[in-house]
Parts: sequence; structure tokens; C-alpha cells
Amino acid sequence: MDGNVRPESMTRITTPELADRFIEEQVAALKKQIGDGKVLLALSGGVDSSVVAALLIKAIGKNLTCVHVNHGLLRKGEAEQVISVFRDQMDANLVYVDASDRFLDKLAGVSDPEQKRKIIGAEFINVFEEEAKKITGVKFLGQGTIYPDILESHGVKAHHNVGGLPERLGFELVEPVKLLFKDEVRVVGARLGLPESMVNRQPFPGPGLGVRCTGAITRDRLEAVRESDAILREEFANAGLQGKVWQYFTIVPDFRTTGVKDGKRLWDWPVVIRAVNTTDAMTATVEEVPWELLNKITKRILSEVKGVNRVLYDLSPKPCATIEWE
Repeated sequence: MDGNVRPESMTRITTPELADRFIEEQVAALKKQIGDGKVLLALSGGVDSSVVAALLIKAIGKNLTCVHVNHGLLRKGEAEQVISVFRDQMDANLVYVDASDRFLDKLAGVSDPEQKRKIIGAEFINVFEEEAKKITGVKFLGQGTIYPDILESHGVKAHHNVGGLPERLGFELVEPVKLLFKDEVRVVGARLGLPESMVNRQPFPGPGLGVRCTGAITRDRLEAVRESDAILREEFANAGLQGKVWQYFTIVPDFRTTGVKDGKRLWDWPVVIRAVNTTDAMTATVEEVPWELLNKITKRILSEVKGVNRVLYDLSPKPCATIEWE
């Protein structure tokens, strides 16, 4: 039987009991595959790679090395959460690489969205490869491939920056959740003790905030995206919308608008709020956010985020607009 084909008889993991059984089976399978070998894993902090990390820690402990690369395009507090959960709470062998300057220097002046993606992906592989060469005896590469990746991209987790690493480094792949759908991965993650904010993390593009800081990325505008996004997520959580709205984030486009403050004219950026609901990401509807909440978010962004003078709400469904702006 093809190991990349989900058997029709496979029971969907919908309960804690089924998740526990899956965890027990996968830990045994991982021990059999890896033995006393060493595994390297690119840990993004997303649910897929986090669940794989937790499974591998349970199976092989310190023989797993997680590499968390901060490319400077993460949301506020994400790198700190990865370190807290895996190094401090789970005692993982975690290598943290702050490569923010390296990525942002290469992205300076680049406005084409596809070119930005290529730069981020290629540089991620370079950084990861450099870290891999520092560790001796590694034979396996852990990846958070899930079943939709196999269906959509012929077995390669194409939207992960590490998709080309196995061929370049000669690793054997370890993919313990490759036959699961996203909702099943979340159930397993919860049983493994991962925090709710990580298990139910919103979809986040590989290039991170790079696609929400449209055009050529500048450090000050990137910071405006990061801070406004943090405010939006905090206020949605306070209002009970976390987990009820599929995806919400802010965009800071690469143009300025006129404004006024304290009797002086401003020439600052707008912040655009995007909040959508979908079942398959092929179509999406716009969340009808209460005016009182939008007003509160707007006031906070305008008073707390540097370089911003207006807040907009994107009312465009998909189609014809895409969910992300780039």
C-alpha cells in the first residue's frame, strides 16, 4: 500500500481517546524508524511542525534538534512563545536563530511579491542548511507534512520553506502526521499538551508579515504591521471572536495618506483590517465586526502604532479579492 495514501478505513481523529491511540501508535513507529538516530526539524511555531516536534520529543527526546529561524517577519511574541513552550516547558533541544537582519537586508528595495517569496524561501534554506551542518550524525529530517499537502503538491509540503532540503542534505524524511487533516492535527496537539494558542493558530503564510507589508518592505512599516496586528488579535480575543473568525490580520500598504494631529499635517500610512470566514479558502466571506469593536480597535491603532494616520476595513469577499493582499 502507498504510504502517502490515506486508507478509506482510517478513522478520523475527532476525540481525545482516538488522539491518544494515534499518539501511542506514532511514538512506536517513530522509535522503530529512527532507532538511536538523530532528527532535525524546522520548527516554525505553526500547529503542524509543533505537533511533529511534540511527537518526536515523546519518542526520541534529546535526539531531536529543533531549529527555529526568526526571519524578522513573525507576528509579535511568536518566537518567544516557541522558546517558552519547547525549550522551557518541554525541555527540547532547541536552536534559536535570529536572522532578522539577514533577511530584511536581502529584501530591501524588493517590491515584487513573487520575488520576495523566493528570497525568503531561499534564505530560509540557506540558514537552515548552515545550522544543519553544525550538528553531527543527523540522518533524518522531520517535516509537518499533512494530508492536504500530499493531495495538493505531490507529497512535498510546498508552502514550507524547507521543501527542498531532503535532496540537498540527503536526509530521510520523518512525517508522522502526513495522513491527517488539519482538524485532526489540532486534536492531537491538544492531547500532547501544546497551548491552545498554538494548537488553534491561525493560518499564517510562509513569508509571514512580508506579504502584509506590501511592496518593498521597510523596517518601520513592518513594525507598524506587527503592532497593529497584535492589537487586532488582542481585541478580537477580548471580544470572544478568537476561534470564531477563521482569519484576521492587518496590512500596511506601501503608500502614505494625509492626516492631521495637534494642528499639524501628517503624511503617514493607512492600516487595513482583514477578517474573513471560510471552510476551504477557495471562497471567503467578510466577518461583520460590530461597530463598537471596530471603533475601539481603530482608536488603539491610531494612538499606539507609530506612523499611522487612518484605519480601513476590507469589505471584499473572495472572489474576486484574495484573502491575503499579496
